[in-house]
Amino acid sequence: MLRPALFLTLLSTFALAANPEGIPADYTLAYSQDFLSPDSVKDFVFTDAAAWKVSDGDSKTALELVTQSKYTPAVRSPVNIALVRGKTFGDFIMEAQCLQTGKEYGHRDMCFFYGFQSPTKFYYTHIATAPDPHAHNCFLVNDAPRVAIGKEVSAGAKWGLGVWHKVRLERKASEGSIRVWFDDMSKPIMTAQDTTHGAGFVGFGSFDDTGKVANIRIWSKDAAAKDTPEFPKP
Repeated sequence: MLRPALFLTLLSTFALAANPEGIPADYTLAYSQDFLSPDSVKDFVFTDAAAWKVSDGDSKTALELVTQSKYTPAVRSPVNIALVRGKTFGDFIMEAQCLQTGKEYGHRDMCFFYGFQSPTKFYYTHIATAPDPHAHNCFLVNDAPRVAIGKEVSAGAKWGLGVWHKVRLERKASEGSIRVWFDDMSKPIMTAQDTTHGAGFVGFGSFDDTGKVANIRIWSKDAAAKDTPEFPKP
């Protein structure tokens, strides 16, 4: 029989090693970033590095998109992108705190990128005030202008003013499934199914608005080191 003190030690060790609720046991924390250092921007590859900065307002230190990037995509797709450098993810769960800093209108957005192969081959999720064929959906970019692929999509997201929101995105490249949550972790606001792109880079940004991202966590069972593709310069 284990002594009570030893039992408590083992239990404590197990608790520290266990994943947070909703994270599969075979996933490990493959990337995290709290932006406590100005050098944290070196973790990212940008469409335009001059459009981003590390900021410490609004109670959180964050990576902030402060202006529109000087970047023209080869096909119709988001302009403002920051990719996590040097790692690809196939099956993963990403969580982050996000704050939208633009004006209110139907396409007011923040975007989340995954399965990123190149500047003309990737997926992204556009979380916006209201859905339409070009907003608030999961999109496929495949050497052509983006196409909506969402199967189930909510009526929109209320970003508010000065409000931080929790976003969770689950991508299973092995199955082609995509699920996205916004604040309420009990029910996804979007789902999609597509196998065009496999494992790829993950990132953050906006189609043509501004915002902040903080407390990034990415759990995965198949993260791999790989050189991140650079974006064409203007």
